[in-house]
Amino acid sequence: MTAMTSHVRHVTIDCADAYRLGAFWAEVLGGSVGDEDEPGDPEVLVETQGTNLLFITVPEPKAVKNRIHLDLQPQDRTRDEEVERLLALGATLVADHRRADGLGWATLADIEGNEFCVERSAIERAG
Repeated sequence: MTAMTSHVRHVTIDCADAYRLGAFWAEVLGGSVGDEDEPGDPEVLVETQGTNLLFITVPEPKAVKNRIHLDLQPQDRTRDEEVERLLALGATLVADHRRADGLGWATLADIEGNEFCVERSAIERAG
């Protein structure tokens, strides 16, 4: 008998502006904002090749460090190139854990201050 299990349908993120933050993450992940989502909507779905993200507008501001965060692994560029791309999209560098030997990661914050990390790409790990 096979055990019944669950899967992660999407990761839900509370935010101040669901459409604006959703559009940022769609650009980060090469995904798209749902066809029915528009500026001002209280919920916005970002569809990606991996797990989808659902952004929900809430009245309270972010107050403390995230208890959960996303770890990104670049697919077609180096970790450092990805960090530069994300900074150009509006992310900010929170902590730099990159080491001279190429190991480590960078912690960034999205446009609403939610922390996430950028790790080395699969190619960098294999090299």
